[in-house]
Amino acid sequence: MKNHVPMLIMLLVLFSCGKPSTNTENEATANAQAVEGGQSTVQDDVSNPDVVRIAVNSPDHTTLVAALKAAQYVDALSNAGPFTVFAPTDAAFAKLPAGTVENLVKPENKATLQNILEYHVYVGVLNENVVRDGMTLNQVNLDNVTLNVKDGKITVNGANVLGTARASNGIVYVIDAVLLPPDKK
Repeated sequence: MKNHVPMLIMLLVLFSCGKPSTNTENEATANAQAVEGGQSTVQDDVSNPDVVRIAVNSPDHTTLVAALKAAQYVDALSNAGPFTVFAPTDAAFAKLPAGTVENLVKPENKATLQNILEYHVYVGVLNENVVRDGMTLNQVNLDNVTLNVKDGKITVNGANVLGTARASNGIVYVIDAVLLPPDKK
């Protein structure tokens, strides 16, 4: 999930070498701004929404969307994926100790926030019908979560799955708790 902006800039420079410049200063500025926009800036009202747009369009995921923005992960999760995202609701974030979310979205805590958000993402699509009791998944942050199934109900690290939503780049499992990665020793 690396940022591809430097590579795009290099390609633009390589392709423009040796050709006479016809760009005005305004065109050059517009081109630079276009390179800065990521996948999330693509306007598409026809295709199925990606995992980020599902969260953005959900009234129950405003805190998650704010956290994704603060962590600068909107573009990464708007890419092709495929992703399985465990998406805590606003009520799940509200269960955290007072001030936790406000503290995590501060610029100086970006790495911690990124680690927590990465713990909610699995690379690949895990459909409900393949979830087995005791199944473990290695998340983007390289820590494992454990899925359990009891009476047809799925949990992830004890958080209840409230529902699922198909995305153009994966699947979203709505959960009722924030998953916290294990402490590193």
